[in-house]
Amino acid sequence: MTRMIWAITVGLFASAVPAQAQPVSTSKFLLVGPGPSAQAGRVELTQAPHGLLVRIEASGLTPGWHAAHFHSVADCSDAGFKASGGHVHDMAAAASVHGLLNPDETDLGDLPNIYAGADGRANAEIFAPALSLGAVTGRANLLDSDGSALVIHASADDHQSQPIGGAGARVACAAIR
Repeated sequence: MTRMIWAITVGLFASAVPAQAQPVSTSKFLLVGPGPSAQAGRVELTQAPHGLLVRIEASGLTPGWHAAHFHSVADCSDAGFKASGGHVHDMAAAASVHGLLNPDETDLGDLPNIYAGADGRANAEIFAPALSLGAVTGRANLLDSDGSALVIHASADDHQSQPIGGAGARVACAAIR
């Protein structure tokens, strides 16, 4: 009987001790704007248990709403950031369908719009459950063989129209590798 009580007491004590939290993995990337070596801010990505926490700090934007998307290649070397490719999307899908408000969406790189104030600065924190910084079943790996890029566009995304929701030109880019 004494052993049984001891086992129950130990079991209760062990269940009262909180589990050790897993170390958080955060990576920081430089956000560049148009022009040679034009720093426009930074992007911070934190791997979370159920997705990716995205923090954006940008400057030099026109005041108002701007689309933000993850593109498929970690290349911000050209003036219009076209080398960053199209949006990250579900590779199992027959085609990339854009839009957070589109029921047929397969475009995993879509994010909510960010807002730049009168000073051209935007700060945003966004949770992206379909993305990861490594191979995770059911999520797009932003650090695959060619990396990816976070791209900020000149205009807002309407989250429905194809191919990019009317987001316009690419005005800032962060290579994710």
